[in-house]
This record gives sequence, C-alpha cells and structure tokens, in this order.
Amino acid sequence: MNHPTANPLTGSHAPLARASAIAQARQLVLLQRAPSATGLTTPWVERSWQRCLQLGLEPGQPVQFDIISPHQRAQTQEANQRLLQSASKIMQGLGKAIANTGYFAILTNAQGIVLDTSGPIDQGDLRASLITRIGTDLSERAIGTSAIGTALAEQQAVWLHRGEHFFQDNTHYTCAGAPLFDPQGQCAGMLDLTGVDVPERTELKHLVMQSAAQIENALVLATKHQLMLRLNWPGHGLGSTADALLGLDDNGFVSGANSVARQIVPGLAAGVHANELFGLPYQALFDAAQRSDATLDVALRNGLRLRALATRRSQQAASGVAASSAASGVPIRQMQASMIRQAMEQAGGNVAEAAQALGISRATLYRKLEHKD
Repeated sequence: MNHPTANPLTGSHAPLARASAIAQARQLVLLQRAPSATGLTTPWVERSWQRCLQLGLEPGQPVQFDIISPHQRAQTQEANQRLLQSASKIMQGLGKAIANTGYFAILTNAQGIVLDTSGPIDQGDLRASLITRIGTDLSERAIGTSAIGTALAEQQAVWLHRGEHFFQDNTHYTCAGAPLFDPQGQCAGMLDLTGVDVPERTELKHLVMQSAAQIENALVLATKHQLMLRLNWPGHGLGSTADALLGLDDNGFVSGANSVARQIVPGLAAGVHANELFGLPYQALFDAAQRSDATLDVALRNGLRLRALATRRSQQAASGVAASSAASGVPIRQMQASMIRQAMEQAGGNVAEAAQALGISRATLYRKLEHKD
C-alpha cells in the first residue's frame, strides 16, 4: 500500500491526504485491531490508542468529562500553588498570543486535572466549556487519546488533529501539548492548546513548547537557591528561554534545574555537587557573580565547554529595572555586560561592527567598555 508522505515537522501527512490517512489508521487499529498502522499517523498516537484499548475503552462509547469534587479541587489547587503561580503571567501572555486563532490554553497537573485556562473559550459551546472547567479530569484514562493524556504518558510534546483522538466524540478537537517538569526533573503537569473545529496550525506546537519552557524556567527561578547559573553553548546568547538553568545552594549543591540543563549537563540531578559537574571549583562560580560581567567559560566533565552567567539570588531580588531582565531572572547590568562581551567576541574585537550589531553608537560602546570591571 502506498501511504502519503509524512510531514517532518509534525509527523503528519500533507494537508489533502491528512484526513484520509487518519481514517485509514483508525480503521486498521481501532476497528480491525491491527497491531500497527505504520506511516499513517504518528507513533505516539498509535501507542495511546493501544493503551486505551488495553483499558477496555471503545472508540464509539460516549465521553464523560468528569469533574472532581469541590474538596478534591481545593486540595488539587493547593498542592499545585507553585505551578499555578509560576505559570500565571505566561498563561496570560499565551492567551493574548492565541486570541484570534480559535484555540485556547489549558494547564493541568501531572494527573491531567485542569488547573487553569486562558484564551478565547466559547462558553456557549459545550465542547469547549466542558473541558475548561477547573477540576475536569482530562487524563488518557478518562477521555482517551488527546494532547493532554498523550503528553503526560509520553512525556514529550505532541500534536493531535481530529480523528487522531481515540473517542469519536472528540474528533472535532485539534490540540498541541507539552509536558512540564519541576526543578527536580519530575513531571509536574502539562500545557495544552486546543481548538474546536479549527484548521491545523502546527506552528502552535512550537508555541506550546516555548511556553512550557518558560513555565519550567519560572519554577526553577522560584526555588530556594543562592546562585543561579544560565548556561548555553559558546557563541549562543544568554538570557533567553533556550538557556539551561541550574540553581546552587550556599555549599554548591544543585537545588534545581530545567529540562535544558538536564539535557546538556551530564550527571545532573538534584543534590549533586557542582564540583562533580564542572571542571572548576564551585567557589569560582560564586566569585563570577560579583563581577559586572558575570559570564565565564566552564568545562564539563566530558570535555565539552559551556558559556555561563552566574547570578546571586540577592542580585535577582534587587533587580527588576527592565521587564525582559526581570522575566528571565538576569540583572540588567549583567545582561548588558554579557551582550557586549558576546558582540565583541563575534566581531573579533571590531568595535564598529559590535556596536552595529548591538544597535548603539561606537561612542556609547566605548564608554560602556571603559566602565566594565
């Protein structure tokens, strides 16, 4: 059988063949109970379908969007206060970003219980209002295959369109989802973007992943720490959601980290000592935070090198003079110094070229260079 060509971005098929491919996959796996429909849909969708079948669920049965009791809702909200607080501003911004798309955002805990929502929710449409009630159970066990349950089960970002949902009743949804990990690396919940009878907008998968990274970073910045390290590869800027974040306590032990840090720093785990991760004594990291340009090169134990920006917690608290600096947890003075240093390095020491890249005059750059420690 000749199957349509897969889209490398989403794993989905070309638009004209998309519905046909999904229908064929449903026929094979959900009706004929074939072990696989390879090439017709994404692997995580098939795995979710198989899990649903193993639970004894049937595609044609009605879906019950159950809501937990008021007492359970209160307990769930209380247990997830740190996640809710860290996600609050990001959820607000996300709502504005998707205001004209027909999609809305849902934040759940690690069990798929709705904690918060944002964006344009049509309360007159039960398909939207039922799934956005605080306390609604949107787990895979409860509502079958969806971005919520699948992202939590697979612990990776996913995209699902219409018939890729297990239950026939849910095939009007299109959704993107990304899991959220706490500073200790445990799944804390997930972030979802859902639309009802909307066209596919696969770019929303990138948006949900970036927003999830922002929430993770906010969780790390909110942890109890004395030094925060922002890490990235040499030549990459520091101060964005692409940074690895790693918090240290007074004695150099890791207090928390984001997913990027766990990907690029071998051996990273909560409670491990910085001396076991980097090829320099941890005191050097604290010393760097005292300089106006608090960036330094650090070697990993595997021989690779990273660029680091070190910030003491007291410096973060005293900062907040610029919105972008406050959002990223980097004092504005250190961020400016880091940007200047990077621009000079990339320009090979050419002041005119570096000033042009920074969007300032040569005179201004000379003045800033003179006042660097």
